[in-house]
Amino acid sequence: MYRLLIADDHPLFRDAISRTLNLAVADGSTPEYELLQAASLEEALSVIAHHADSLDLLLLDLDLPDSHGLEGLARLREEADWLPVAILSAHEARETVLEALALGAVGYLSKSSSAQTLRDALARMLAGEVYVPAQLMRAAPRPAPLSASSVPVPPPAPQLAPSLSDAEFARRWQTLTTKQRGVLERMVLGESNKMIAWQLSVAETTVKSHVSAILHKLGVASRVQAILLASHALPAVSGPSEASAAPRRETPRSNAHE
Repeated sequence: MYRLLIADDHPLFRDAISRTLNLAVADGSTPEYELLQAASLEEALSVIAHHADSLDLLLLDLDLPDSHGLEGLARLREEADWLPVAILSAHEARETVLEALALGAVGYLSKSSSAQTLRDALARMLAGEVYVPAQLMRAAPRPAPLSASSVPVPPPAPQLAPSLSDAEFARRWQTLTTKQRGVLERMVLGESNKMIAWQLSVAETTVKSHVSAILHKLGVASRVQAILLASHALPAVSGPSEASAAPRRETPRSNAHE
């Protein structure tokens, strides 16, 4: 069973999401979900504190009573950087989507999305992928040409992950311990902290400590950035670490929170 948290100040919308997921579970099209709810950022942080060992994903609205725009996401990355956060919002500006991803969001969904899109997106994000609908990433139409003197200089686009040469990544890779390398490799495979802890037979708090150290040593701000960077550069470094090469343990998802 997956345990999700939705932070949105509209009870009817939260209930609609809950019904959508329950219907999908009933017809057997998705795995079983438990949906926790919060009406504000502070309430969400309280729920996170009480369920830190079992939460798999947070769906965050950008317009909460106590946070506006991406403020809530930025605070969550500071106080609960281990928890994957996806944006579920009515705001669809491409710049907002890119900024959310740069801050570490694992996905961005419009509130106008269909029930099937929501289910598909959840499945992909819970599998460790970053999900953004193609229509939200399409560039806006170009404006009419301006004279050279009046053309504004656009701000640089947010960078999803630092651009490193293979040699620089290899240097930073060497600063990781054997266990940290194993954790990073399993992060790239899409495994959550809970799953990594199970596979490596260690406490989840130990995995969280490894993840924090990995982010610091790689010079990235979020789990998503680490995964994107490692996905590109890992093939250039030597074979699997001792930790990642350990036999995988079979874990029935239905018992994940039991």
